[in-house]
Amino acid sequence: MRVVIAEDQVLLREGLTRLFQDAGHEVVASTGDADGLLRAVRTRDADLVVVDVRMPPSFSDEGARAATEIKQTYPSVGVLVLSQHIETTHAITLVALGGFGYLLKDRVLDVDEFLAAAQRVAEGGSALDPQVVASLISLPDQKDALAGLTDREREVLELMAQGLTNTGIARRLFLSERTVEAHVRNLLMKLDIPTDGSGHRRVLAVLAHLSATQAH
Repeated sequence: MRVVIAEDQVLLREGLTRLFQDAGHEVVASTGDADGLLRAVRTRDADLVVVDVRMPPSFSDEGARAATEIKQTYPSVGVLVLSQHIETTHAITLVALGGFGYLLKDRVLDVDEFLAAAQRVAEGGSALDPQVVASLISLPDQKDALAGLTDREREVLELMAQGLTNTGIARRLFLSERTVEAHVRNLLMKLDIPTDGSGHRRVLAVLAHLSATQAH
């Protein structure tokens, strides 16, 4: 996997570079600002971009805007956005483009999970931070929409929204895949979400449901 890293904190940028290299991936460029990121993506053949939401000069949403531009111009490039705090607006908007991940920075400390999420995004899948998903599901507006779900179905829903497959959910919850399939089928029916989707389309269905109920 060929990776471009955009992070203004030098220590974190170097740490991410070492993390990917130690895992056998190639870091083809690293930069401390959004302009440098866009130049690198234009000139390097990257599979994955890892970018901080807030970057120079204003430290507001330069990274998120660069991520949007990259996904619109180079849709096959996976984009993994890192953030210090939960910012659901960018997460909901960008995940609809596919090949996108949004994680809080402390997720990097769980190296195996972080690398798995990065690989999933590079392959066109999704990876949404558990805290972002939990914040969406816990909103007051979600209570009526999710009231009919069992506790286990809510657990499965959260993992679906993070981008995990049925196999991944089964491993995380120590369940059989058949049991997970049953929970997924039941919760999608209860939420009136089409059950014929898989992978990224399934994540989009869940997030579309959550964002729609959030708006009402």
